[in-house]
Amino acid sequence: MTASKHLGRDDVAVLVPALNESLRIREVVLGALEQCPNVIVVDDGSSDGTHACIADLPVTVLRHAQRKGKGESLRDGFREAARRGYRGVLTMDGDGQHSAGDLPRLLEAANRHPGCIIIGARLRKRAAQPTHRRLANEFGDWGIAWGTGYQVADSQSGQRFYPAEVIALQDVPGEGFVFEAQIVISAARSLGTRCVSVPIESRYHCAGSDEKFRASHFRPLKDLYSITSHIVLQALRYGGLPAVYRSIQANPPIIDDPSGEFATAPMAQGTGKAT
Repeated sequence: MTASKHLGRDDVAVLVPALNESLRIREVVLGALEQCPNVIVVDDGSSDGTHACIADLPVTVLRHAQRKGKGESLRDGFREAARRGYRGVLTMDGDGQHSAGDLPRLLEAANRHPGCIIIGARLRKRAAQPTHRRLANEFGDWGIAWGTGYQVADSQSGQRFYPAEVIALQDVPGEGFVFEAQIVISAARSLGTRCVSVPIESRYHCAGSDEKFRASHFRPLKDLYSITSHIVLQALRYGGLPAVYRSIQANPPIIDDPSGEFATAPMAQGTGKAT
């Protein structure tokens, strides 16, 4: 990899979609600014003064007059990042469940795996993750595999890195949380993009902890049904299910973990392509 292609913190933006996040949004944005000078917040019609909590901070705030969903928030943020010429986007939720301290690790993985979508996979301290959320995530991973032809560790995580060619994709369907699944599928099918997972810790409210998080906007039954039904219908239309199954079996999750705790065989450098 040449030095000119190396991604640094000035080359990317951190995108934070936010809906009624007044509890933690200032902390989240301040943490993001410590890691990257370019922060875009999309306030999705919040009614709790979310935007006022960060009005004095050096960030770009896009506001929806009414709620449009996470998918549209991400689309608007991607368009703004592309307009500003950034070479990639790091995403994190506004509720504080993602640590900004993990963003440099995602960017380092992006440099080791050019062209890939990098996912902050909640593999560490998984016991802290509510059982129903963990099972829902595993079911989501199964569905994503049928859409992409390869396996992904924690496909439902919202902490990700998207390269410029992925955020530039047009007409990616899906609303709400479906969009995060669909953009992975669209990138795999149209660009041959592969996902690489970087282990991070789950951050949830638990007994004995002083950390407070608002109730999740993700509704496991309803949202996972929407995601899975969307993917299954696409897979049926796309056809070739036996071949897709063989591809899934031949392509286990790729986990980038220099510590060796979760590491898998590395993908060929510089490709970023699914096989």
